[in-house]
Amino acid sequence: MAPDPTRASDDGPVYEILDFDALEGWADDDHGAALTAFLETCRDLKDPDWRALCRAARDDPEPRAFFELFFRPVRITHGAPGALFTGYFEPELDGARHPGGKYRWPVYKMPPEAREAGQWLSRSEILTSDVMQGRGLEIAWVDDPVELFFLQIQGSGRIRLPDSDVIRVGYGGSNGHEYRSIGVEMIRREILPSHRVSAEVIKNWVRRNGAAGEELLLHNPSYVFFREVSEVPADKGPLGAMNRSITAMRTIAVDPAYTPLGAPVWIEKDGRDAMRRLMIAQDTGSAIKGAQRADIFAGTGADAGKWAGTLKDPGQMFVLLPIQRAYALLPDPTL
Repeated sequence: MAPDPTRASDDGPVYEILDFDALEGWADDDHGAALTAFLETCRDLKDPDWRALCRAARDDPEPRAFFELFFRPVRITHGAPGALFTGYFEPELDGARHPGGKYRWPVYKMPPEAREAGQWLSRSEILTSDVMQGRGLEIAWVDDPVELFFLQIQGSGRIRLPDSDVIRVGYGGSNGHEYRSIGVEMIRREILPSHRVSAEVIKNWVRRNGAAGEELLLHNPSYVFFREVSEVPADKGPLGAMNRSITAMRTIAVDPAYTPLGAPVWIEKDGRDAMRRLMIAQDTGSAIKGAQRADIFAGTGADAGKWAGTLKDPGQMFVLLPIQRAYALLPDPTL
């Protein structure tokens, strides 16, 4: 079947329904790994169409046949047609349950007034006042404020304690301010050229530049609070937006305005480490906006962070929708 472009409205998304043989590399993927990731969150899908598919997935089907039988690939575009793929990971920080020595920077729970306010104090106001002090809101103290800043960008992570125990933290809310990219600001200030900007380069610059580095981090008014989620087993990934563990190299963060959470998504990522793979949309992110936008979860730790921190590649992505939902996007021929 040739792609059949349809439009939801004059200024809305454009949908193209394709056959699976139009997906480059589809036959070569490990569909079983994708099915395992799909099962992690499908139990939480409430819509009857999706619930029926989840029941079928639990009946131990042949994985590739399952996806081809019950879904159709849909390319959704709205504005720029090409995709942008970036990466994220679960950081590991060194910390302690109590302050002292090198452990000086607190990881905070969300205060009740911030949850009620919608938009609360800015990052600068939180960090340069005593509004958080003496309230028992600290989960732990870590040894590096720069890594703490990037923990907030990732939204979850692990804190290694001196006794080798681990605290796992997940997103607990934010102060309601819009995220501002430090990398974009460094380019604007002509600190770095755009081709050199990466997480590691930013971290190194901030650490080398003392007060100027601290000031640069305050350019981002958004502040993320955490909650302890150490009940998640160590062999499982961190919790995503669906409050279930996500899977390295099988989970993507998407814009749920276009891609339903829990849906399988075929990605064709070009550039470095080109990838043709069936992923599951199990997470979101404040910087992930648009129909052709995805953040690939790389895993846990420094190696995953290095891979994710330099990823910024083009390509295209296709959402696998239940057949009846896919064809409901076609225009009514009687209109």
